[in-house]
Amino acid sequence: MAAATAYELRFDSGRLCLDLVATVDGRRGEEPVDRLDTPERLRAWLLGAGIVPQGTPLGGVDGAWLGRFRAARDLLHRVVHAEVDGRAADPDLERVNALAATAPPAPQAGRGADGLLVRSLAGAPDCGALLGQVARDAVDLLTDPVARGQLRRCAGEHCSLVYLDTSRGRRRRWCSSEVCGNRERVARHRARTAGN
Repeated sequence: MAAATAYELRFDSGRLCLDLVATVDGRRGEEPVDRLDTPERLRAWLLGAGIVPQGTPLGGVDGAWLGRFRAARDLLHRVVHAEVDGRAADPDLERVNALAATAPPAPQAGRGADGLLVRSLAGAPDCGALLGQVARDAVDLLTDPVARGQLRRCAGEHCSLVYLDTSRGRRRRWCSSEVCGNRERVARHRARTAGN
């Protein structure tokens, strides 16, 4: 897998809600990189994250949807990072719970052109319902002691992404070995060769 570019969407955090949080990145004191900057990128994220099935018409995704998803992302960013840091985020948790109370979109099975079953949504995608699905994933993550104990912040120098460490021994250091791990290995190699 090639290294991700600064604006590439990431789907390697281990959870839907963390994949939404991963659409903004940057260590403290740095200008954050926003990967969710247009309705087109939101459409790509919805499909890439699997929150809607491939082929779902997303023509209704507009600037208002983008604003709501970015607000939810910022909310989840605060809650997840507070949890990783061992701080309470109770006022924000109330907002996450309110989002989670919205019913998620109903999936349905139907026959595709090839006769095989395919998943689709029972109706047109609704912004609030999709946000509810992401918020429910966050509630499930944060209330599951095993999953919550697997939350890690990437050790990459310029990365603040949070991921689930499901590796054997729970010693994973980076959000992605191919992205941040590769950057660190390259930096160590350059430092060694510069000293020669």
